[in-house]
Amino acid sequence: MKTLALIARPKKPEAAELAAAIAAAHPELELLVEPHLAEQTGWAATPADEIRERAELVVVLGGDGTLIHAARLLRGRPVPLLGVNLGSLGFMTEIPAVGALPALASVLAGTARIDSRMKLACRLVRGGRVVLEDEVLNDIVITKAALAKIADHETWLDGAYVATFKSDGVIFATPTGSTAYSLSAGGPIVHPSIDCAVVTPICPHALTQRPIVVPADVPLTLKMTAEVSDVYLTIDGQEGQPLKLGDQLEIWKSEHRVQLVRNPQLDYFAILRTKLRWGER
Repeated sequence: MKTLALIARPKKPEAAELAAAIAAAHPELELLVEPHLAEQTGWAATPADEIRERAELVVVLGGDGTLIHAARLLRGRPVPLLGVNLGSLGFMTEIPAVGALPALASVLAGTARIDSRMKLACRLVRGGRVVLEDEVLNDIVITKAALAKIADHETWLDGAYVATFKSDGVIFATPTGSTAYSLSAGGPIVHPSIDCAVVTPICPHALTQRPIVVPADVPLTLKMTAEVSDVYLTIDGQEGQPLKLGDQLEIWKSEHRVQLVRNPQLDYFAILRTKLRWGER
């Protein structure tokens, strides 16, 4: 690897300091940086398209939101992401700041462990026209504004009717995203090595409507079947789109995957215990 992209959380002094340390430790590498990090370090900024096309490794300096931003920037290119946690939780940014340089050295030496995580793709169709198409690492969320009424979310799996969720919304999560919003809404924890999708209604009106786990390779469809205002589609917490009566959301397993560099000191359940106190009494 000769070209390294640095994706940092904006206005985070620790990120700029760590970026400088990486540059000093590896002068042989060409560094590609976004404009906000370039302003903090005094380096030349790199356009997003060039980062996407040329990066051979991406080091993320921030939290899980920053890592999701980096994954979206790559748009499916199978480039390893090394997540250094400068945030508060850090499910995907597993490497602590003190371990950033050793972890980078292991990647450059070819000895790092890398996990492949599935993504979901989605398409919003309105009046027979595609108005949005995207991919997610975490989740696709349909939710209402604070004072809006509950909506009808008619859900189908591979052409078979599942249920009409009368709820504040519905979350479609990947296994990686199962520990995010879906978990807060009562969804299950799913090991990231399993390819599947989690469908979690948000505050359903009927107590019989519970979260379900479905095969990743079977397409899902959600239809907005009742008039309601202030309902929104959110993609990985990064992009939003208001929904209307008759809108149809199509969801399927993406052909692209995200490559995450693992912390050799932690397994998945150690992360759950550390971050969520999972399994404790």
